Amino acid sequence: MIRILFFLLVVLLLGVGFAWLADRPGDLVVTLGGMQYKVTLMVAASAIVAIVAAVMLTWWIVKSLITSPYALRRHFRARKRDRGYQSLSTGLIAAGAGDSETARRMIKQAEKLLNVDQEPLIKLLDAQSAMLEGRADDARDKFEAMLEDPETKLLGLRGLYLEAQRLGARDASRHYAEEAALLAPNVEWAASAALGQKTTHGDWDGALLLLEKQRAAKQLDKEKAKRERAVLLTAKAIETFETDPASAKSTAIEANKMAPDLIPAAVIAAKTLFSQGDLRKGSKVLEYSWKKQPHPEVAETYVHARLGDSVLDRLKRARHLASLYPHHPESSLAIAQAALAAGELKEAREAAEAVLRSAPRESAYLLLADIEEAQTGDQGRVRQWLSRAVKAPRDPAWTADGYVSERWAPASPVTGRLDAFEWKVPVEQLGPVIDSGDDFDNALAKEPARPRDEVKPLISAKPVVLEAERPVSKEDRGQTDVVDAEIVQLEPPVDSRERPASKPTETVNPERIASVLPAFPEKPMQSKEKDEEFVFPVPDDPGVRPKDGAERTKKFRLF
Repeated sequence: MIRILFFLLVVLLLGVGFAWLADRPGDLVVTLGGMQYKVTLMVAASAIVAIVAAVMLTWWIVKSLITSPYALRRHFRARKRDRGYQSLSTGLIAAGAGDSETARRMIKQAEKLLNVDQEPLIKLLDAQSAMLEGRADDARDKFEAMLEDPETKLLGLRGLYLEAQRLGARDASRHYAEEAALLAPNVEWAASAALGQKTTHGDWDGALLLLEKQRAAKQLDKEKAKRERAVLLTAKAIETFETDPASAKSTAIEANKMAPDLIPAAVIAAKTLFSQGDLRKGSKVLEYSWKKQPHPEVAETYVHARLGDSVLDRLKRARHLASLYPHHPESSLAIAQAALAAGELKEAREAAEAVLRSAPRESAYLLLADIEEAQTGDQGRVRQWLSRAVKAPRDPAWTADGYVSERWAPASPVTGRLDAFEWKVPVEQLGPVIDSGDDFDNALAKEPARPRDEVKPLISAKPVVLEAERPVSKEDRGQTDVVDAEIVQLEPPVDSRERPASKPTETVNPERIASVLPAFPEKPMQSKEKDEEFVFPVPDDPGVRPKDGAERTKKFRLF
């Protein structure tokens, strides 16, 4: 653009000059070799301009002829470089798309067209192609070779860090991250990994200092930096709670103010306040957290705020806490647990059944098993509750990157990521939802609880006599018809509706058994003597109450 303007300015000046000469006529007289030449001033100016233009054109032609070999070499070199970069670009796209074959072909073309030592992208493409083809050792060697070049050292550390994470070598990945953080403190992934390393080793002050540097460098936004600082302060308060309660109190309160929705911060802040006798302020902290998100740790800390409280006092505190967020499963569970400890079994059962109606979970079924054991002592019902707990959806837990922990931690043990734990149902433990309104639960919910000595059998104790033995045809052979038998009186089974396979024990004529067994493999099951007793065991049978010896002398039991 500047050259065009300069050209236009020169043309304008020449035009103005020729116009000025045209308005002022004159002659130019030149004497050369005794001869006198006279021309007009306009002709003389035009001749001078033409001579200058001819000289410039001649110089350009001569210069072009002299520099033409170099220009040709530069043209072909630029063309070759462009082809090389085109191959490199195509290879990077192919590597990103997972096409290892195309990436490998483009690497060979780029190596022919470009200088490998001067173009680090070829090394990167070669390492990525090796990773796509599953040659992890070659990829690591190429990343390690990048460490020797200051220009590619950070790239090599990044590749080694990702490869170590893929293989699960946590110590190696953190080592590469720390080295990268020293080389480039403004790199986010390196600083985050170094922060996770300090958190894992419990260096809370160092982690807080590094977090402050990240915030000052504007690597983190204000809200995220505030949240992560609250997480680190919470972890520090939990660690120092037993050894230095005063310092833990100030640290925990600061963390709770920064992140009021962080449950561990609220719990440790309340514990530090309770330890110093400040029941009112600690209760307010837990109540505020409960209104945001009910949590079993909050309920446990709130109910056991004072060591000297009776079980009834704890039940009252549980009722008050549940009233702040009614109809929530955690509220009902808190009441059920406190009521069970206080001996209020009816209230505990109602609260636990309310959980089953709204959100069935494992802890509710286990709690009902404990309540059943304490209220009726019916082992059949207890086993039913326990079997339901096995199939019920699991309770929420602290989960981070697929790792499930019983306690909260400030960073993920898998990746070292800060504030990674979330309170949710583990994905790998999701189970089928059990309908709390099925026949079994309805029967147990509607039937009033009775003391142990008043429990009656669920099946009548009257014996039932079946019809007399009839002839067996070939079509009937192989079917387990029971004839000429008598059902023996049983104890109440666990549940006749839930376990149809558990039938009453029956006595069968041995001749009838011999007619049925030939449908089974070569050697049928036969008794040694006709009058010998033959018993088929019943799985999970609670037991048989035997009859008088005279009635069981020549009887066989079969289910």
